[in-house]
Amino acid sequence: MAKSQESFAKKEKEKKRKKKAQEKRERREARKLAKEETGKVEFEDLIRYVDENGNLVKEKPDPTKRKKIKIEDIVLGAAPQSGLEADPNRRGKVKFFNDEKGYGFIIDSETKDSIFVHINAVESGELKENQKVTFQIEHGLKGLTAVRVEHVT
Repeated sequence: MAKSQESFAKKEKEKKRKKKAQEKRERREARKLAKEETGKVEFEDLIRYVDENGNLVKEKPDPTKRKKIKIEDIVLGAAPQSGLEADPNRRGKVKFFNDEKGYGFIIDSETKDSIFVHINAVESGELKENQKVTFQIEHGLKGLTAVRVEHVT
């Protein structure tokens, strides 16, 4: 008698398992239909690959069409400029200079930028306001700095 009860319980468990599996299939189909109606996107629809031209595609690209790239051909940063040598010497006029503190500013004639100048960068004599000078530019701690400053006569 115990054997018939066990087999009955097993049969009931199997019926429940099959019923659950059927309900799960029905829910999956219902979601699929709802997705088609509402346009909802599933995770599988989001997976994309990059093809040989850099475009996103659904199918996995053919590895035989992959382009070969040499490491030597890769340029990091700005591309080198050829044939463009600018004159490092610039011309300008002293906008302001404080003899006591030893610094001032020069207005560049071309760019009209105000460039910091320190007394240590002056190679000949003293600087006075509205005096014409030639100089070179370097990048200092706080911006552009005039160096090798000389008077123009």
